[in-house]
Amino acid sequence: MTNEHRYAGGCPCGAVRWSAAGEPMYQGYCCCADCRKASGSGFVPFMGFPASAVTVTGDTLKVRSPAFSGGEALRNACPACGGLVFGGEVGACDSHTIYAGSLDDASLFSPTMALFLRDKPDWVVLPQGLATFHTMPD
Repeated sequence: MTNEHRYAGGCPCGAVRWSAAGEPMYQGYCCCADCRKASGSGFVPFMGFPASAVTVTGDTLKVRSPAFSGGEALRNACPACGGLVFGGEVGACDSHTIYAGSLDDASLFSPTMALFLRDKPDWVVLPQGLATFHTMPD
């Protein structure tokens, strides 16, 4: 028997599910304009896990957009209900960004950082004590 922590979640209709073993590498809020528009909110709450720790079931709608780094960002949503679930390409990425709103147990989200404060709307109020970054951390 293992004491390894397990996280799980999925889209609203349940067609796309994910699970992750171990602790997230990082957790926070992204306020970039792309995340805001994709989420329909002021930010996307996210958790990063090594790809080797994440299992995904169900087909996803892959939405691609330009990334800050100059490359391409890939978000995975449920093709049935449209719920955003995770970022990154399964089988091709070293890590996955899980959207914390997809957690089955929302209390497991414990953010430590906020990214792209340059794009944060004034009406977004973030928790005190976060490490903050104008864009991406170095």
